[in-house]
Amino acid sequence: MSRDHILIVEDEKLIRWSIRHRLEEEGFAVREAESGEAAFAQLEEEEADLVLLDFRLPDTTGLQILEQVRRDHPETSAVMMTAFGTVETAVQAMKLGAFDYLTKPVNLDELVLVVQKALETTRLRREVRRLRTEQGETRGKVQIVGRSPRMRDVMDLIQKVRTSPATTVLLEGESGTGKNVVAQAIHYGSPRGERPFVTITCSALTETLLESELFGHERGAFTDAKGQKKGLLEVADGGTAFLDEIGEMGPAMQAKLLRFLEEKTFKRVGGTRDIMVDVRVIAATNRVLEDDVQAGKFREDLYYRLKVIPITIPPLRERREDIPVLVQVFLDHYNQEFRKNTRGVSPEALARLLAYPWPGNIRELRNSVERAMILEDKEILDTADLPMNIRGGNGGEARPGTAAGTVPLGAMTLEEMERQAICMALERTNQNQVRAAKLLGISRDTLRYRMRKFGLINGETQG
Repeated sequence: MSRDHILIVEDEKLIRWSIRHRLEEEGFAVREAESGEAAFAQLEEEEADLVLLDFRLPDTTGLQILEQVRRDHPETSAVMMTAFGTVETAVQAMKLGAFDYLTKPVNLDELVLVVQKALETTRLRREVRRLRTEQGETRGKVQIVGRSPRMRDVMDLIQKVRTSPATTVLLEGESGTGKNVVAQAIHYGSPRGERPFVTITCSALTETLLESELFGHERGAFTDAKGQKKGLLEVADGGTAFLDEIGEMGPAMQAKLLRFLEEKTFKRVGGTRDIMVDVRVIAATNRVLEDDVQAGKFREDLYYRLKVIPITIPPLRERREDIPVLVQVFLDHYNQEFRKNTRGVSPEALARLLAYPWPGNIRELRNSVERAMILEDKEILDTADLPMNIRGGNGGEARPGTAAGTVPLGAMTLEEMERQAICMALERTNQNQVRAAKLLGISRDTLRYRMRKFGLINGETQG
């Protein structure tokens, strides 16, 4: 674990030594500067977590250094030290952003306490920055990929839900279809996007722990409740709570969730006070909740309360037109992450990807591309780079239209899949054959030959 770094800016050597000695005893990493110029050079070389500033220095004042530290290193805390303490100086230092103000001779025990509190402020500032950066990156990265009619319908519905006042949304679809991404797209594209987006997987916790995570608890509510804790619904006030695998929620929690959805209030575990929050609840399930209702496993009233706006996300096998686009998105992502330059997949590999039934949906496709990118370092990924179950089990060969362990896809032969891959590449590049050939990983002459072979052109081709 890295140590906190403290910079002492003090022109008296003996004072610097005594403070440094005590702080190093406490386990801190300490540096020294005897002037403003030396302090700025130290901060330029390595950022400090805390700066201890003398008020009077040979070349400047502690207040001037404080002002520059707060401007150039806004997360770094600063504590002023001076033998010339006045109320006016203290007020000015606090206005400029000092964490605290100590008078000389400094009580070293008191100094240690102030340093510990100031460093906690530094950590909190950096955590806020990290969360804001992460949220900003998430807002920019949430991307619903798809051009198939089914996905266009889903995207149209997402757009309507984003700006609607609806506070409950139910996402239905098989595991791996991207329900979490849809939930984030709804949240970050809505007026709630600046507020928290919290996620909880209902199947990952016991009913007691789930209640505590959602609603929070008071001190002493149960054996390990040593203090008060806010629940995720309270944390998400003004934003969105994403309840994944809602179908796994037990009957007692179903009743409590229903009460919250209807009244917009809840009590912490062990509490007596009603807490009101404004939260949009997006629930997701890979189960058929209607069947669970019929079987008595899921409350009917909660089901209909959640299903104000249902969004069904189709499995990948029902939106095969999106596979080439998804593959390219994943290639671009892992090119950046792994610092590689893979431009695409061969027509044969794409044909295999189009033929495979994708029981794991988009998650499985993403994992397959990631695996290939980790193991291979080439511009064009081929059939041999795909996982065995996708490329076929007999030395990489499989019957046309058949993936290992799957049923044939009707009358779709390997040639027909190759034809479809070419059509998709041309469509994506607006019929530009040079770009389409590049996307497919073949030469333009090869593309033109195959276009003639499949009857996609007559005579000369377009440029």
